[in-house]
Amino acid sequence: MYKNGLSLGVVVFAGLVQAAEPARDLSSTATDREAVAITVYNDDLALVKERRRVELPSGLTRLSLRDVAARMRPETVLLRAVIGPPLTLVEQNFDFDLLTPQKLLEKYIGHDVTVIRSHPTTGEERREHATVLAAGSGTVLRFADRIETGVPGRLAFDSVPPNLRDRPTLSVLLEAASGTQAVELSYLTSGLSWQADYVANLATDGKSLDLNAWVTLTNRSGAGFDNSTLQLVAGTVNRVRAPDTLQRFAMAAAAPRAKTMEATQEALLDYHLYSFGRATSIADNQTKQLALLSASAVPVRREYLLAGNDWYYRNRHGMIGQKLKPAVFLEFENRGQLGKPLPAGIVRVYARDSKGAAQFVGEDRIEHTAKNEKLKLRLGEAFDITAERKQTSYRKIADKVVETAFLIDLHNAKDEAVTVRVQEPLPGDWEVLRESHQHTRESSRIASWNVTVPAGGSASLEYSVRATW
Repeated sequence: MYKNGLSLGVVVFAGLVQAAEPARDLSSTATDREAVAITVYNDDLALVKERRRVELPSGLTRLSLRDVAARMRPETVLLRAVIGPPLTLVEQNFDFDLLTPQKLLEKYIGHDVTVIRSHPTTGEERREHATVLAAGSGTVLRFADRIETGVPGRLAFDSVPPNLRDRPTLSVLLEAASGTQAVELSYLTSGLSWQADYVANLATDGKSLDLNAWVTLTNRSGAGFDNSTLQLVAGTVNRVRAPDTLQRFAMAAAAPRAKTMEATQEALLDYHLYSFGRATSIADNQTKQLALLSASAVPVRREYLLAGNDWYYRNRHGMIGQKLKPAVFLEFENRGQLGKPLPAGIVRVYARDSKGAAQFVGEDRIEHTAKNEKLKLRLGEAFDITAERKQTSYRKIADKVVETAFLIDLHNAKDEAVTVRVQEPLPGDWEVLRESHQHTRESSRIASWNVTVPAGGSASLEYSVRATW
């Protein structure tokens, strides 16, 4: 019994000695990186995975991983051994309180600093010790015989406090076996975002276009990443995730790949993943563009749309003419040579003038567009095509039942005939009673007519409708 108690005491004592053993400090910087893979999402979110090679001593070690993103989400950090024995993690701290003159002064409140003053004529320096009393709205220093506000000269500090870093640092307390280890660090961070920007060049006849897409990548994460494997996710990702989400992403291979001018894409669950075969460097506070895709001679159709508002159906006094201009749209299909999932972004359209110079003619934003879907770009309003709408009659025939008629005159100053699609919103249950052109019921609330207007001429659309609501 005594022998067993003695053995237990030795074990406990040995455990206390091991616990009391101070941790060895070790620092790892960006120079230790062997591979970096970054997956960037649309909504200011990125997954960073990096592999570092570190020389770990045996026992308890405090490993300071420097050059991580300043906007890291610490709760998403995952550190594991890739090669070698597994790591035993004890605790981790993310130090993002960065070294600045003001921060250093604040950390020294209650501590002594050296005040260095220079003589205004001789330049001789005089040193005096003072205690920092305050450093918030203003600096307050206590000398041996007085208290002064403001900084009377230069301040010298004995050292930098351990919780004040010159760059963002993830500090991990771990236990590992002695030797060289390859560790993989992964975490989510904000400050990295991307968007697609498209450039469309219209052909001279306006019947086709060349489309080039660029990825505009912006890094404000507080860290730079050299020679990184880059992937982009198009789609809206739910930010509430299971704890094992990070483990589903594999580190991209660090082996070199053949150069390519465009990104490859694949389905990722219900999103689309764009991968770049060529490694790229992303500096902090940098915006860069990468080629995403290109297509030439994509068939396009121009449309003039005169879309009405529904306010005048409720206005008995809408007898005064209203001058309008139809909107100009370009419509094309995401199929054929194009035929790729297109991430959301802005499409800027250019057309060539008589001298062959490209001129900007409008831009529009597209949403995430799947393969084989149609895209419609609103470029602006037509200059040479105008319209005038008149309400020619209004009659209430029963409670919540009215009959009304409209005349829409279209004028075309162009030297070619155009077709204008007139789109009219109609309230309640409606029925067209009379019309000069055949209408199409686009929905329960919208009727449309295609009206051809000759070159340098005019055309009219007349219709009457009964509405019940």
